[in-house]
Amino acid sequence: MATATAHFLSGQIELAEALRLGRNEMLEPQDLPGRYGRVIHSIDRLLAAVKCPAVVGGGWAVWRHGFVGRVTQDLDVVVGAEQVDELIRAASVAGFEVLTTQPGRWPKLLHKETQIVVDLLPEGQRPGTTSHPAPTTLPHPSRLGASGNALRYITLPGLIELKLGAGRAKDESDVVELIIANPGQIPTIRAHLGTVHSSYVAAFDRLVERANEQQDR
Repeated sequence: MATATAHFLSGQIELAEALRLGRNEMLEPQDLPGRYGRVIHSIDRLLAAVKCPAVVGGGWAVWRHGFVGRVTQDLDVVVGAEQVDELIRAASVAGFEVLTTQPGRWPKLLHKETQIVVDLLPEGQRPGTTSHPAPTTLPHPSRLGASGNALRYITLPGLIELKLGAGRAKDESDVVELIIANPGQIPTIRAHLGTVHSSYVAAFDRLVERANEQQDR
């Protein structure tokens, strides 16, 4: 976690303002401002080199799908299982540092120029925690909105699938905010979750109720 220095906080305020002013034009990850846009373009070059479809998940996708108060520091990228090793090898000679992780943890890259951490979420890995693993594994990016070999934002139903799989309190809070921001998408999201796992449907219904209660206050 970044230290809350005056310089850091000033940068966050500037970023939040740029995102607020440009939200209607920032339709793709490549449109993000400043160093975030630069790291996206660097990842795009890697994806093109290894022919790897991928989507942006995590906090930036939450922001794109309507929770405008969500500003994050790192970048979550879902990638296909077959290209993970090749992608990491290419990254190590293309401006990224491959960070050391604990055994069993997913790969992390550091973009040297911007100092932004990129978390790779490989297809087939199981989200959740050690005590509460998800009942499903990460799908291929093509099922989440990937197109070509440039980063795209994960679809809203796919994002909520991953959030429910992660199962942390902050992920549930994100889902509540996304429900509030996208009430017309509730039937579509629920139908998608029904094709993934019944427990996700039950969890989503519970969070829809929470979102309704939050709006009634």
